[in-house]
Amino acid sequence: MAFKSIDDLNFRSPNHFPNPVYTFESNPVSLSKIELGRALFYDPILSLNNSISCASCHSPFNAFSHTDHSLSHGIYDSVGTRNSPALFNLAWQKNFMWDGAINHLDVQSLSPIHHPKEMASSINKVVEKLKKDRFYKKQFYKSFSDSTITGQHVLQSLSQFQLSLVSADSKYDKVKNKKEYFSKKEERGYQLFKANCNNCHLEPLFSTYDFASNGIPIDKSLQDYGRIKVTNLKKDSNLFKIPSLRNLSFSYPYMHDGRFSSLRQVLNHYSDGIKNNEQSLNHAKSMSFSSNEKTDLISFLMTLNDTSFVFNTKHQFPKVLLSK
Repeated sequence: MAFKSIDDLNFRSPNHFPNPVYTFESNPVSLSKIELGRALFYDPILSLNNSISCASCHSPFNAFSHTDHSLSHGIYDSVGTRNSPALFNLAWQKNFMWDGAINHLDVQSLSPIHHPKEMASSINKVVEKLKKDRFYKKQFYKSFSDSTITGQHVLQSLSQFQLSLVSADSKYDKVKNKKEYFSKKEERGYQLFKANCNNCHLEPLFSTYDFASNGIPIDKSLQDYGRIKVTNLKKDSNLFKIPSLRNLSFSYPYMHDGRFSSLRQVLNHYSDGIKNNEQSLNHAKSMSFSSNEKTDLISFLMTLNDTSFVFNTKHQFPKVLLSK
């Protein structure tokens, strides 16, 4: 993978990617902070009853999402209202959560920590527990040259680990870097993608990370109307953040509520199931793919799988926690 230089020496941006939008000046990346954030990410100490961690819903083997259920589960097996989004290439994103309720990565972790159906704790409770832990006292001092553990440092460490989750070594990336070539089927799928999907799923990140309606009807049991809950603007009803199409083989089920379990179902929806409402007419369009075109398009989407990212041991459970 080829990289371009960035002011922060501990963060590398792929050459074929745009410049990150994250402001590294406010939280300079260091390897010790990344490792501290990695430990916190996998440690259930962040939850009220020490039962779940960030990784409970964001498994590295699922591109930091989950596949065992459509909606995220929290403490006491509480069931949330949305599917867990995959976590990668976060330095290129300005808004977080399906509805964009959080506008900075450094505070994003507050939401799951405080949410009653996720970790059901608070940043103050987390800090108090960490202050009693000898392992974390040493790690925070190593990272911040300060033995006083603060909520700000907890959040910055978690964001540093998430910033390190860069996925840019798929077959698609190798083709762009002239190291491999698409097969004929993949090339046909690529042309279909550029003609039909690239407007919302803009390459090379494969999302604009904007908000759109994909034309699916509201789940009456969830009553989730998306971004309107944040903005209170009628035009934002049923709009959700556009996810990246990278690593789709690992991050199913799809859509904000996990209603589709396969890519074929997703393409069937765009071919036959677009719900004609005011928002979908301005966003999702019926694409009328033939069966062969769906096969070609899926073949291309498979080139976006980045196994070197998904199975990178540097992102997995840190063995240091076993001896904590």
